[in-house]
Order: sequence, then structure tokens, then C-alpha cells
Amino acid sequence: MIANQWYAILPSKAVKADRITGVKRMGLDLALFRNSKGELGCVVDQCTHRGAALSLGKVKDDCIQCPFHGLEFNKIGQCTFIPANGTSSAADISRYNVRHYPVREGNGIIYMWYGDEEKIKQDLPFFDNEIDDSYVFSEVEDHWNSHYSRCIENQLDVVHLPFVHKSTIGRGNKTLVNGPKVIWEDGILTTSANNEQDHGQKPRSPEECVIKDTHVSFMFPNVWVNHISEKIKVIIYFAPVDDENTVLYIRFYCKATSFRPLNSFIAYIGKFANIKIERQDKRIVITQKPKASALRSDEKLLPGDGPIVMYRKIREDLKKTPPYKEDL
Repeated sequence: MIANQWYAILPSKAVKADRITGVKRMGLDLALFRNSKGELGCVVDQCTHRGAALSLGKVKDDCIQCPFHGLEFNKIGQCTFIPANGTSSAADISRYNVRHYPVREGNGIIYMWYGDEEKIKQDLPFFDNEIDDSYVFSEVEDHWNSHYSRCIENQLDVVHLPFVHKSTIGRGNKTLVNGPKVIWEDGILTTSANNEQDHGQKPRSPEECVIKDTHVSFMFPNVWVNHISEKIKVIIYFAPVDDENTVLYIRFYCKATSFRPLNSFIAYIGKFANIKIERQDKRIVITQKPKASALRSDEKLLPGDGPIVMYRKIREDLKKTPPYKEDL
């Protein structure tokens, strides 16, 4: 994983009031909950007392209560009460604190800071310049038995379109790959397909290609957008479960008409188109070996793999930052 980043890990709706949501993210078993103010807490899903799963407990007095012996922990993991010690106890119980992870919400997404707290960044990765409140969206999730880097690279791959998606977005037998042009600017990687049918012509270089109106962009560490048009967009955030699994949260955004309920209906229908295309990808990507991609590997890349090479180079550079203590 890339350290010191905000990772999109769940939709906000996944963590409801008075409920504990247990998930695995970044290889960590986590328990998320909300206090009476709706504020999120995210702690390691293991009680420090006897190792039970906190996600099997309940929310009590703004805390998460262990199901085994009733220890209570607030949203930053501080142990606030041990029933066995009694309400009159004034003992220091800080040694029972559980590890917590900072979490924030934006655009209906829960982000978890994976890194050192003193290095927390203010901005959450999202395409705010692409999406505003005038859009509505419909969301679907799917689990892939694949490392999140492979899932991301698949969405930057223009070479696979006429083969994997020959019945959908890759129709037309456009197997010749021009470029593609790749731009890395202001923390966003952007590219677009310039494929065409092969009539014996020489592929154009990236410099001869353009970024089309329909293009894709990626923001580290795990948010991608397909700019289909000014009124239709698809966003995916790739939530890393562990080194071999990822959950894709796929959103179809729409503001095609001035009638918001109709836009919601279009987004709902669009969700099923997303599913069909995504399942075409999934069938192939989950077979890739090794599970995680790397800048230096035995893969024999093509000129058309430019966006993937760029992604790998940037990811490698980001991983060179001083190691996060959890990775030591």
C-alpha cells in the first residue's frame, strides 16, 4: 500500500446509527461506528482485553462496547469504562486503549487515513471539479479476487477494449492502438482511447494523439472517473481488502435532463450497464499473476500500455516516502 494517503474504503451509508460495521481493509480487521452526533469511529476489530471481535458488540453511550466483557471504547479508541472494575474505579485504564484510524467523509464516501497521523492531509481525493450536487448517482459494489493495483490498471488499459469488451464499449474491431496520450498534472493521471481499425497504417505516437472529450482520469491512491460526457460520468473507488482482494464501488452519475427524478432513473439503469461491462473485465483480471502489479516485472509491455507504465512509475515514487510504522 502507499502510505500516508486517504483511502476511499466504504460508502457512508454502510455505517448506520447504533450499528457496528465490521470490514477488512488494507489487510486490517476494522470496526466502524457512529456516536450520537453521527461522528465516525474506526478501531481495530479486536478487544485489547481478551481479543474478541468488537464488531460483534454494540454502540453504547457514544462508545463501542465489547460483546465479551463489556469494555467500552470511544471513537478514537480510548477505553472509557471497564464494568468489572466498577463505576467507582479511578484507575488508569489507558493501557486498554485500542488502535484507531482517522476517518472522514466526503461525497457519501468514507475515507481512512493509512499513515502517520501527524502527516494527515486536508483534502480528500475526489473529482470535485467533475461532480457537484446537480448530479444524482446510483451505486453498485463488487468483490474482485485481485490486488487493487490490477483493478486500477484495468481501467487505464486502452489495449483490451476490442477484445474484452467487443460486445459493449469495445465494438467496432478497433484493434490498432494510437498513442495513447497520457497526462500527469495536478495529481491527476488522464488518458483516452485513440484506437481505430487496422488497415495496415502505422500507429500514431502519443504526441500525435489528443485527450478526447470521453476520457478517464485517476487520482491516487484509489479513485477513478470515466468522463463519458459533461452530463454522464462513472466513478469507481477501489477499496483494498488485502493483498489479493478488492471491493469496487461503481457509481453512475447523471444530470442528463432538468428533471431530477428522471436522472435518478437513468442512473439506476446505467448501474446495470456498469455491471455488465465490469463483469467482462473481472473475468479476466482476476486471473492475472502475480496478484499485484509492479514497475519492475517480467511482463512484456506494449507501447499502448503507456497509461499503465505511468501509473506504475508514480505509484513506485509515492511508495518511496519514509515507511509508515505499521509497515515496518
